[in-house]
Amino acid sequence: MILYHGSRQIVEYPEIRKAKYNKDFYFGFYCTRYEEQAKRWAARYGVNGYLNKYEYVPDNRLNCKVFTEMTEEWLDFIVACRSGKSHKYDIVEGPMADDTIYNYVQNYMDGKISRAAFWELAKFKYPTHQISFHTVSALDTLKFIGSEVVYGNKE
Repeated sequence: MILYHGSRQIVEYPEIRKAKYNKDFYFGFYCTRYEEQAKRWAARYGVNGYLNKYEYVPDNRLNCKVFTEMTEEWLDFIVACRSGKSHKYDIVEGPMADDTIYNYVQNYMDGKISRAAFWELAKFKYPTHQISFHTVSALDTLKFIGSEVVYGNKE
């Protein structure tokens, strides 16, 4: 399976980096099946970026968590990860809380909207996908196969 990673640089050797902010599935290296989504990630700052491509070969020995859709369990998992709680998975896959969904998640976390209101707002969003790699063993399932420039829109 081909996966994509949008970045401001070519990422031949993926890494897990601790960042200032916690992400949907905690700290990890994030990819997607959707080329267009990765292109948006690459050019999200209005500057040129790179669409990095990887061959992904699943390893059944790894501890993986897959969310096939936005569910109560998915929401609770994202809230926990974004609150700084780590997990035991090598790889986590599922829908992405993009900017709009993230705002709904944050509003839910802050008590500004109810769980029911979150689901009412979230149900109209287009499909997204992310797969995050959280251990060195998980990164070993990826083989870099190339990259291409993505041109940013500086409007």
